[in-house]
Amino acid sequence: MNDPKSIIYLDNAATSWPKPPGVVEAIERNVRENAANPGRGSHEMAVKASRVLFDARKRLARLFGIGNPNDIAFALNTTHALNLAIQGLLKPGDHVIATSLEHNSVRRPIEAMKRRFGIEATFIAADEQGNLNVKDVEAAITPRTRLIAASHSSNLLGSIAPIADLGELARRRGARFLVDAAQSAGVLSIDVEAMGIDLLAFPGHKGLLGPQGTGGLYIHPDLDLEPLMHGGTGSKSEAPEQPTVRPDRYEAGTQNTPGIAGLSEGVQFVLRETTKAIHDKERQLTFELMEGLLGIEGVRILGPQIGVERTAIVSFTIEGIDPSEMAFLLDRQFGIAVRAGFHCTPLGHETAGTYETGAVRASPGYFTDKSDIVSMIDAVREIVGTMGRRN
Repeated sequence: MNDPKSIIYLDNAATSWPKPPGVVEAIERNVRENAANPGRGSHEMAVKASRVLFDARKRLARLFGIGNPNDIAFALNTTHALNLAIQGLLKPGDHVIATSLEHNSVRRPIEAMKRRFGIEATFIAADEQGNLNVKDVEAAITPRTRLIAASHSSNLLGSIAPIADLGELARRRGARFLVDAAQSAGVLSIDVEAMGIDLLAFPGHKGLLGPQGTGGLYIHPDLDLEPLMHGGTGSKSEAPEQPTVRPDRYEAGTQNTPGIAGLSEGVQFVLRETTKAIHDKERQLTFELMEGLLGIEGVRILGPQIGVERTAIVSFTIEGIDPSEMAFLLDRQFGIAVRAGFHCTPLGHETAGTYETGAVRASPGYFTDKSDIVSMIDAVREIVGTMGRRN
């Protein structure tokens, strides 16, 4: 494992790193002590494994304002959860509204449903900085609108959607509301009841500080989704169909108990530190990074301006320099990890006007140090200066 001091890691929007020490310890302890199938036996190890899952659900429920922990179905990641939500809810003839900031994990399932079942979809345009007008969403609602889907925060621009307003609109107009919390879970305050959220898809490996291969979907208690997978659940095994009891209905097969043990510790860390403290620190680092980059000739930062609320995502382009080359040089010459390209959101790049070029994305996290931000700014300045002299 890399020493956290040996690399400047600014790719937390993809996967957070490093993890709190308790996360690694929980994974190892689970493998050593509780390596049995949860819900598949009454022996002591199986019962302990089941307790790991339930404790994680309770912590997630506390974090997201969820009344019943069993309304949380574990998933492999946000993509898995979003597919369960979209494919499990929509039926032929339905209409869905999403935004021009969506990740492919929202767009592609919608496009697949259009091809297979003839559903209709409307993507509402945000402005170049990622601002979404709720009135535009309301104007697109039809009598057949079954679902409104929105990313809480753009994984390209860092902009934050008016989730509570969208949730109120969905309730008032009789539609269901799906939130993609890939960039907000563990960083922004989320209360599913207060915000009118019917479906909340979240990753375990980003702001919740857990391992990859974890995540989940909150499903409102009066919603019945068609399961994405059918199979063993450990309950109602005599029935030929998937059981209706939650969370078994949506969790076919053996769960990733070691990963969920790590996720549970990550959530506990977030609860202890609070999302406000985490967001406040990340916001300060983000604004410092933005200010430094804007002092370099040719840099354009995407998304909200300095001082406007956003998550810790700083995507930028530099005139005359290919984003992939910039990311490569930052890695090889300075040991700085960022991401370049399209970030799985061509819709977002169309919105930002960077569809032809892509962008570099730097994303600080809670364990990022101010010295890392200074190093990033200095490295970009040096690369720009070197390439300017070369040209």
